[in-house]
Amino acid sequence: MTTRNTALSFSEEQAMLLDSAADFCRDKSTISAVRELLTSGSGYNPQVWDEMVALGWTGIAIPEKYGGFDMGIGSIVPVVESMGKSLLCTPLISTTLAAQALVRGGSEAQRQRWLPAVMAGSIGTLALLDNEDWGANLCGVSASGEGQELLLTGTKRLVADAMVADFFVVSINHRGVPALALVEASQLTDGAISANTLVDETKRAGSVDFSGVIVSSDALLPNSEQALRDVRLLGALLLAAEATGSSAATLDCIVGYLTTRIQFGRLIGSYQSLKHPTVDLLLQIDDARNLNYHAATLTGSEPLDREAEIACRMAKAQATETMLFAGDRAVQFHGGMGFTYDCDAMLYIRRAQWTQHQFGDAQHHRLHLAKLLLD
Repeated sequence: MTTRNTALSFSEEQAMLLDSAADFCRDKSTISAVRELLTSGSGYNPQVWDEMVALGWTGIAIPEKYGGFDMGIGSIVPVVESMGKSLLCTPLISTTLAAQALVRGGSEAQRQRWLPAVMAGSIGTLALLDNEDWGANLCGVSASGEGQELLLTGTKRLVADAMVADFFVVSINHRGVPALALVEASQLTDGAISANTLVDETKRAGSVDFSGVIVSSDALLPNSEQALRDVRLLGALLLAAEATGSSAATLDCIVGYLTTRIQFGRLIGSYQSLKHPTVDLLLQIDDARNLNYHAATLTGSEPLDREAEIACRMAKAQATETMLFAGDRAVQFHGGMGFTYDCDAMLYIRRAQWTQHQFGDAQHHRLHLAKLLLD
C-alpha cells in the first residue's frame, strides 16, 4: 500500500511565529553566547527561558482550557527550526513533548496539575530510553504493587534536561505491559540523577535512577499506549525541525567561508568541487523543510494516524542525513582548521552526530517506512 498524501500548508500564524522566533533566537543566541554556555551546568540561559515562557511558546500546543493557545503541535515546528538555526538550547522541546504526553494520554487531574504549570515555566521531560537504542522494546523501569501505591525500580538513560526537570513522564513495565507514569522531581532520591557526557556540548541529558520512588496508581497515564506512540513520532518531528534549522546555519557558515577564503589567488568558493556540494546541501535543506511542514500539516490534536506517522518518519530521516552531510562538508571545506575546537564547524558536526540518534536515525525510520509503504 502506498500513500498519496501530499498535503502541505503554512498558516499565517506559523509565518508570524517563524518571523518572531527567528528574530528572538538571532538576538539571544549569537555564536559567542552559545560558546559561553558550553561549560554551564544547565546548558541554557534561565533569563532567555523566562522570556520564551513570557512569549507563550510553552503554551502553543496546550489546549485553551488549561491556559494554552491551542495552536497545534505543528505551530511549534517554526519555533524549533529557528532555535536550531541559532543553536539556542532550552528545555522547550523536552517540555513540549512531556506536555503532549499529558494532553494525549493523561488524566484530567494530571492535566489540571501540570499543563498550567508548563505555561508558567515548569520544565518537563520524557524518560523513555533504557539504553542508547531507540529501536529497542525493553522497559527497564518496572512498577510493583497491587494497591494504590506502586514501587518503581530501574534507570532511564539519556533523559533530556533531566537536571532541571520539574516532572518526568516515564515509560515503565506495569503488569507486563508498557505504560507511562508521571513522576515529580521531588520524589527522586538524593543523587538519582547523574549527568551524561554528550558529543553535542550545547545539549544536556542525564541518567535517572527511579529505584525506590513510590507513586500512586493515579500517576499512571490512562491512555499510555497511544500517548507513547504519538510522542515518539512528535519527538522525531521536532528534532527534524531543529536539525533543519541547524543545517541552514551550517550552510551559512560554509558560504561565509567560501566567499572570504582566498587560495592560489582565488576565492575557494569559485571551485566547482566546493560549489556543487554546497548547492546539493541547499537542495537537501529545502527537501527537509518541505517534509517538516508536510508532517506539521498532518499532526493535529487527535491521535496520529498512518499518514502522520509516515510524514514524521520521512521528515526525521531526511533531516538527519541533511545535517550529517552539512556538518561533514563544513569541517572538510574549512580544511585543517575545521577539526579544531575554535572553528564553528565543530559545533555543527557535533550537532549532526547528536541529532541522528535522537528519536531514531534515518535507518531506523526507513525500516518502519518500508513496512508502512511496501507491505
